[in-house]
Amino acid sequence: MTQIQESTVINEVMIVSLKPFADERGRFIETFRKAWFPQRKWDIIQTNRSDSGAGVLRGLHFHHHQVDYWYVPKGTIRVGLCDLRSASSTFMACQMLEIGDDNQTGIFIPIGVAHGFLALTDATLTYLVDNYYDGSDEHGVAWNDPALNLPWGADAPILSPRDAQNPLWQDIPAAEKP
Repeated sequence: MTQIQESTVINEVMIVSLKPFADERGRFIETFRKAWFPQRKWDIIQTNRSDSGAGVLRGLHFHHHQVDYWYVPKGTIRVGLCDLRSASSTFMACQMLEIGDDNQTGIFIPIGVAHGFLALTDATLTYLVDNYYDGSDEHGVAWNDPALNLPWGADAPILSPRDAQNPLWQDIPAAEKP
C-alpha cells in the first residue's frame, strides 16, 4: 500500500513510499494520485523528464509560483531540499533523500523549497508541475552554499553553466527570496 507522510524536517514536503508490483513480466508502479495531496488544491498542467548521467548535479532551484512532484523511474539520485520560506517554522531546514531503483519514492516539493539532485547513476527524473514553464519563475541558489550545508557527497559534480553561477543565499536580493 502506498504510504504518504510529511517530512519530519521540512513542512509541507510530502514523501510518498510507492509499492511496486512485480512478476515475471516486469513491474507496475502507481506513481501519482492527486488525491494523495488533499491539503493542496492544484492541477498538474505540465510533466517533464530529465535524463542525467552519473555525477551530474542539477540545482538548487526554487519557484514562487510552482510546485513539483518528483519520481525517478530509472536510476538513483540524491535529492537536496532546503526550506527558503522565511515565514515557515522550518525556515532554512535542509534534507537529503536518495530515491530511485532501490527506493521507489515520490516527493512533493512546495513553493519556496529549494530543490536539486545529484545523479548517483545514470538516471531519469520525471516531474509534474502545476504551472507552465516560465523562465521568470526559475530561481537558483548555489548547490554548495555553506549556509545550506547540504552533504552531497560530491566535490566536483558536473554542473550546467547556469547552475554553476547560482548565487549564495546571502547574495540573493530580498525581493527575489520566497
